Amino acid sequence: MIKRQIPNLITLCNLACGVLSVLAALGYGFPRQAALLICLGIFFDFFDGLTARLLGVASPMGKELDSLADVVTSGVAPAAILFSLLSEYGQTWLIAAFLLIPLFGAYRLAKFNLDTRQSHSFLGLPVPSQALVWVGVALSQLPIVSDMWSVVIIVVLSLILNILMVSELPLFSLKFNFKDLTWRTNSVQYIFLIVCAVIIAALRDWIAISVIILWYIILSAITQRKHAE
Repeated sequence: MIKRQIPNLITLCNLACGVLSVLAALGYGFPRQAALLICLGIFFDFFDGLTARLLGVASPMGKELDSLADVVTSGVAPAAILFSLLSEYGQTWLIAAFLLIPLFGAYRLAKFNLDTRQSHSFLGLPVPSQALVWVGVALSQLPIVSDMWSVVIIVVLSLILNILMVSELPLFSLKFNFKDLTWRTNSVQYIFLIVCAVIIAALRDWIAISVIILWYIILSAITQRKHAE
């Protein structure tokens, strides 16, 4: 009985991080701390499923609980962070824009919880990946939010990411084929890692997280187009 609840406790830690992140962003005006709490929540999110499989206690309830936690940690919390960062540029329309993040996130989680096609790769942008884009923005030391035009760009990017979450764009698997580590077999993964290293070395800032997620989306779109051809 105790072993069965261990993954659920890890999931609840993810949910707790999400709630604390919202409080930090909206209640205390600490978007950077809120972003770090999202990172911690995503860490727990990675290990709850892994723990359930290792212990052999995976269950439909655990899957549903995981989705509920993700709605808060990777949906509501990023929206709260962005609103905290951009609220000085106007409130009414920003509330409407960022409200869409948890709404699209919840719809994606409900939609793909019933989908059995994602055993080795993703269809559409995972909700935590979308959240990491905004984590990079919140933690960046660069002047990402400097004027009204930057606010508009962020809102437009948010809308694009929302659409990608509920789309069926195939995203390539980051897993290597360890039985054959040649370039021919793992070329996409090698290209992805090489460019990631260049991004990190060039930017040397937390915004590299955001750029890497965007690079992952672009590379997936390119490779998928080639496969279609």
